[in-house]
Amino acid sequence: MKAAADLLPVELPITKPLHRWLLGLFMVTVILLGWKYPLLGFAVPVAMATGMVGGLFRGRYVCGNVCPRGSFYDTLFGYFAGKRPLPAFMYRSDFRWGVMVVLMSFMTWRISQNPGDWQHWGRVFWSMCLITTAIGVPLGMIYRARTWCSFCPVGTFAAAVGGGKYRLEIAADCRQCGACEKQCPMGFSIAEHRGDGLVPHRDCIKCSSCVAACPRGALSWPS
Repeated sequence: MKAAADLLPVELPITKPLHRWLLGLFMVTVILLGWKYPLLGFAVPVAMATGMVGGLFRGRYVCGNVCPRGSFYDTLFGYFAGKRPLPAFMYRSDFRWGVMVVLMSFMTWRISQNPGDWQHWGRVFWSMCLITTAIGVPLGMIYRARTWCSFCPVGTFAAAVGGGKYRLEIAADCRQCGACEKQCPMGFSIAEHRGDGLVPHRDCIKCSSCVAACPRGALSWPS
């Protein structure tokens, strides 16, 4: 991974699949109504479990394709996001695992206050979604839309257990024009790895924005 200061600015893709917009709207619905309808809060552990299990097979594929919060950042929120590179400490493993420990410990403590009430569980999950979104939105406006995703606990776990799986392939005829990198929501280097034939970043979210942006079709996923 390149240093944060060397990352390219991100440009918002022109289009996103309809299901990504719907997932983004669903995330907003959970935030707005979860306090009143605690059942909506259970979407949070479902999304977390999906991302972690998916990480065993395709790394952060779920993050880039079916995560409601990630979809929100890529669609609705993308028009208001910044384009600055992230501070280097956000990529550090000690920071990322520290965030996970703090958030999971806080959530467990909150649930333990009334473990027999399913509505309490739902409101705890909703409050965790609200708190983390309240962190991710201002950071995304300062830096880039998916700033939260650089240290999201689910993404950290998925990258750790499956970051080396289902890696993006680069054909030898890549001209290193940089079009792919301008569309990468995570701001990763891509074209410079042409010689290796594979993109090495464990935190690649497999969203295919770079694949769609390549004018020569030089990027592809394993068959």
